[in-house]
Order: sequence, then C-alpha cells, then structure tokens
Amino acid sequence: MSNFKEQRSRYGTYSTQWDYVQDRFGEEELLPFSISDTDFMIPDGTIAVLDKAVARGFFGYTRWNHLDYKQSISRWFQQEFACGIAPEWCVYSPSVIYSLSVCIQLLSQRKDKIVSFTPCYDAFFNCIGGNERCLIAFSLTNQEEQFTIDFTALEKVFAAEKPAIFLLCNPHNPTGRVFTENELIRLISLCNKYQVAIISDEIHMDVRRPGKQHLPILKFIDQIKTPVVLLSSASKTFNSPGLGGSYALFPEETLREKFLSILKGRDGLSSIPYPALLATMDCYNNQKQWVEELNKTIDENFAALHTMLKADPRLHFTIPEATYLAWINIKNLPYSMEELQTILVKQEKVAIMKGETYGVEGKSYLRFNLGAPKEKIIDGAERLLRSIQYLDERSSC
Repeated sequence: MSNFKEQRSRYGTYSTQWDYVQDRFGEEELLPFSISDTDFMIPDGTIAVLDKAVARGFFGYTRWNHLDYKQSISRWFQQEFACGIAPEWCVYSPSVIYSLSVCIQLLSQRKDKIVSFTPCYDAFFNCIGGNERCLIAFSLTNQEEQFTIDFTALEKVFAAEKPAIFLLCNPHNPTGRVFTENELIRLISLCNKYQVAIISDEIHMDVRRPGKQHLPILKFIDQIKTPVVLLSSASKTFNSPGLGGSYALFPEETLREKFLSILKGRDGLSSIPYPALLATMDCYNNQKQWVEELNKTIDENFAALHTMLKADPRLHFTIPEATYLAWINIKNLPYSMEELQTILVKQEKVAIMKGETYGVEGKSYLRFNLGAPKEKIIDGAERLLRSIQYLDERSSC
C-alpha cells in the first residue's frame, strides 16, 4: 500500500528536506525532521495511474476546468467532512501560498492589516510582508500545552486594528489544534461584526487523531456575511507537493472570477501539470483507505514519541489534535536553543526545527516532523535525548 513501515532513502530526489538540509542547518547528511512533507511514497494506485500516463507519453497543456477534477474535490469534502461544496466553487492554483498571495491582493489594500493566530506557518510572514500588508499577530493562549482563543482579547484587536482579513490555519500549524464548532462560529461572528474577510488554509485537514473532526470553514457558509475562501491541496496528505497543484474554493462568483483573471491573464498559470491533475483525482476518488493507514501510522508515531520524551520530565509534550508535527516545549531545560541546536546538528547529526521560526511564541519549542516510519522517529528522539544528556553531563563537570 505504501512504505509506512519501511525506511527508504530520499537522497538523490532533489528533496528539500533531505538533499538540501544544509540550507537551513549548515550541515549536510543530517537526519531531517524539518520541512513539512513526509517520507512516505504516494499510494500504489496513484503510482499506477502516473505510470500509465508516462507510458502514453503525452504531457501537453492540460485543462483543470472540468467536472472530473472539480467533482473529485467536492466529493472528498462531502465524504470526509459532510461539507457540501458546489463543483463550480473549485479553482486550480499552483500552490496554497500562491492562492494566499492573490487573495490578499483581492481582499485588501497596501498597508492593510491581517490578523492571524501565532505561532504560525512561517510562509505566512513572508507572504503578508511581501504583499506590503501588516500582520497583526494574535497569540493563542497556552495553558499547559492546550492552545485556546481568548475571544475577548481578539475582539479588542478587531475593534482597534480594523483588519481587512483574518487568516485562519485549521488544523493549526504548528500547534495542531482542530478548532471546534463553537470556536469557528464565534470567529465568524466577529468577522461579520467587523466586516473582516476570511481566508482559511486547511491543507492539514486529513491528518487528525482519532475522534477529532475537522470542520471546513465553508460548512458555515450560510452564517458568513463577508468574503470567504478556503485554500487546500491533496499534496499535504498524500505527500505529492513535488507534482505541483492545489485548489481554492470560492463560493462567491465575482471573487472567483477575479482570481481566475489573475491566474490566467496576469500570471499565465491556468494550465495544471498533468501529473498533479491525475494524482489529485485518483487520491480523492480512490485512496480513502490509504489515508486511514497514514493516520494510524502517525498516531503510533506520536504515542512512541510521547513515551520516549517522558524520560526527561523537563520536556513538555502533548500529542496534538491534528497534523504530523510535534510541538515540544523545552523551556525547562537550562540551555539556550543555540546550545541545543549546536549539539543536535554537530554531534548527533539530526535536524529538528527551532520553534522561533514560527514566531516569538515558539522560542522555547522544537517542531519535530513525525511523517516517517516509526524507526526513524525513534532514532530522532534518541538523538534529541542524547543531546540533552550530553549537555547535562558537560554542565556538571
């Protein structure tokens, strides 16, 4: 079905996480737990679809604007989330961040403010700043590694800052929160009251712990009185970002047409890569069982990591509600992040992202990618614990 249990080398694939780990960590050939992709092959059925396409040998300009593609997306949302999506809402985009950039341009003006929960995916900082908008960072409330929203404080921010857009990431990267129906309804109510458009990045929607239900923002479309767009892709779930392609869901025709005019007219990006088209359709039409096996594997990885980290009571780690990303609190260690990273990289030859990459709230955290066979997770955790043990022994001398 896939290599969920077997470690296989990704070297020689021009992998950002493996072949170019030196770019972020300054060293080659580290064991990486960094970039947010996985070490799993795409589903066997999808490989077969792509093999057949390669054998035929036709890779000309390819159209995405047809029901085969759009209905695969709408059916997935209905099947997985009981969320009705009209196929005509579905629009191809080369990436979620490209869609975010264009939607920021369409829904705000230069110097406008955009509110988002922090810590947050680091590409949000660059995209907002690169479009000459101002990020208003709203910190999630952290109570013993449970992350919640202070709605009283959030309303004060809306009233004072008058943002044009609220940028939601749900499930949330890096904390792994799956926002509840009550939280989403309260957020929508605030956006309605202060006329704030909503952009919702839901790319992590399929990878969740048992019993956790993802609620797409468009499930509440009847309650939303401001412009809204949902951004996602099959690539995060099925580990296919190298094929290219994502999608945006625009309930409002006028906004959708404006997006398309930029996609095709200004930027010349309306032809979808043929492999991305085929992979998205096959994954959403045929690979539900693969996703179930993926989630089982990630659940087991989290359980193993949680057990191992309990060996050091100074480490605080709670299994998140979603994603394959562990958010590990190291604030009780008597060492700086720089000291720890030096030992991790130079001595243990392991690459684990420092949390400050995702905002100041992450300065005492590590973000550890669990999207790999369990053997690799155990190896990485052992290297982390050995690094801490080495620092303990050195400081006691």
